[in-house]
Amino acid sequence: MEYNTERTHLHMPEYGRIIQQLVERCKELAEKEERNEMAVAIVDFMGQRNPQLRDEENYKHKLWDHLFILANYNLDIDSPYPIPTEEEMQQKPKRMEYPKLQGDFKFYGKSILQLIDRAIELEAGDEKDALIQVIANNMKKSYNVYNKEHVQDEVIFRHLKDLSENRLDLTVLDSLEKSKIYYATNRNNKGNGKNPQNFNNPNNQNKRRTFQNNKNRK
Repeated sequence: MEYNTERTHLHMPEYGRIIQQLVERCKELAEKEERNEMAVAIVDFMGQRNPQLRDEENYKHKLWDHLFILANYNLDIDSPYPIPTEEEMQQKPKRMEYPKLQGDFKFYGKSILQLIDRAIELEAGDEKDALIQVIANNMKKSYNVYNKEHVQDEVIFRHLKDLSENRLDLTVLDSLEKSKIYYATNRNNKGNGKNPQNFNNPNNQNKRRTFQNNKNRK
């Protein structure tokens, strides 16, 4: 009985022992032309055994790289691609740089920092004021989601000032509800009759008459 421990080491177990044995057989062929022909056949077979690789970019190039890995980088053939070396294949990829968020404010996320930078670039005016207040509102939502507790507006104002390096300041406001955004929203809601108390307002007499007529028809 032959045990796996006595067999040739599988350099890429996902391809199985059959392909590994074919590669070893290819290395033993004396003529380079024969090795080239067998290498092409092995690569095609590898692609058939792993069809999911076809969805990847340059999958043929990867298959040829895998062939040399299976051969332990000791295969004298003519490859259609640059022949990789063991040092190149074992080289670790460069570490990805993640966005650095300031101090204890990581829960606000990168998008808040981008909005703050945009607000800083804007000239003073209604557009800038509106964006600053939108930023503060989203910061409050993020804070509440992350910390699972209610936060005072003055805390948000202080965090906004710190994140913007003192260039965006809402500390002059008592609360977000007194900002232009909330005032404009509430004013529009009242004008659109969204407030139930506006139903008895003299300005909404037409709505009251329509309601009364519909009631009488019933």
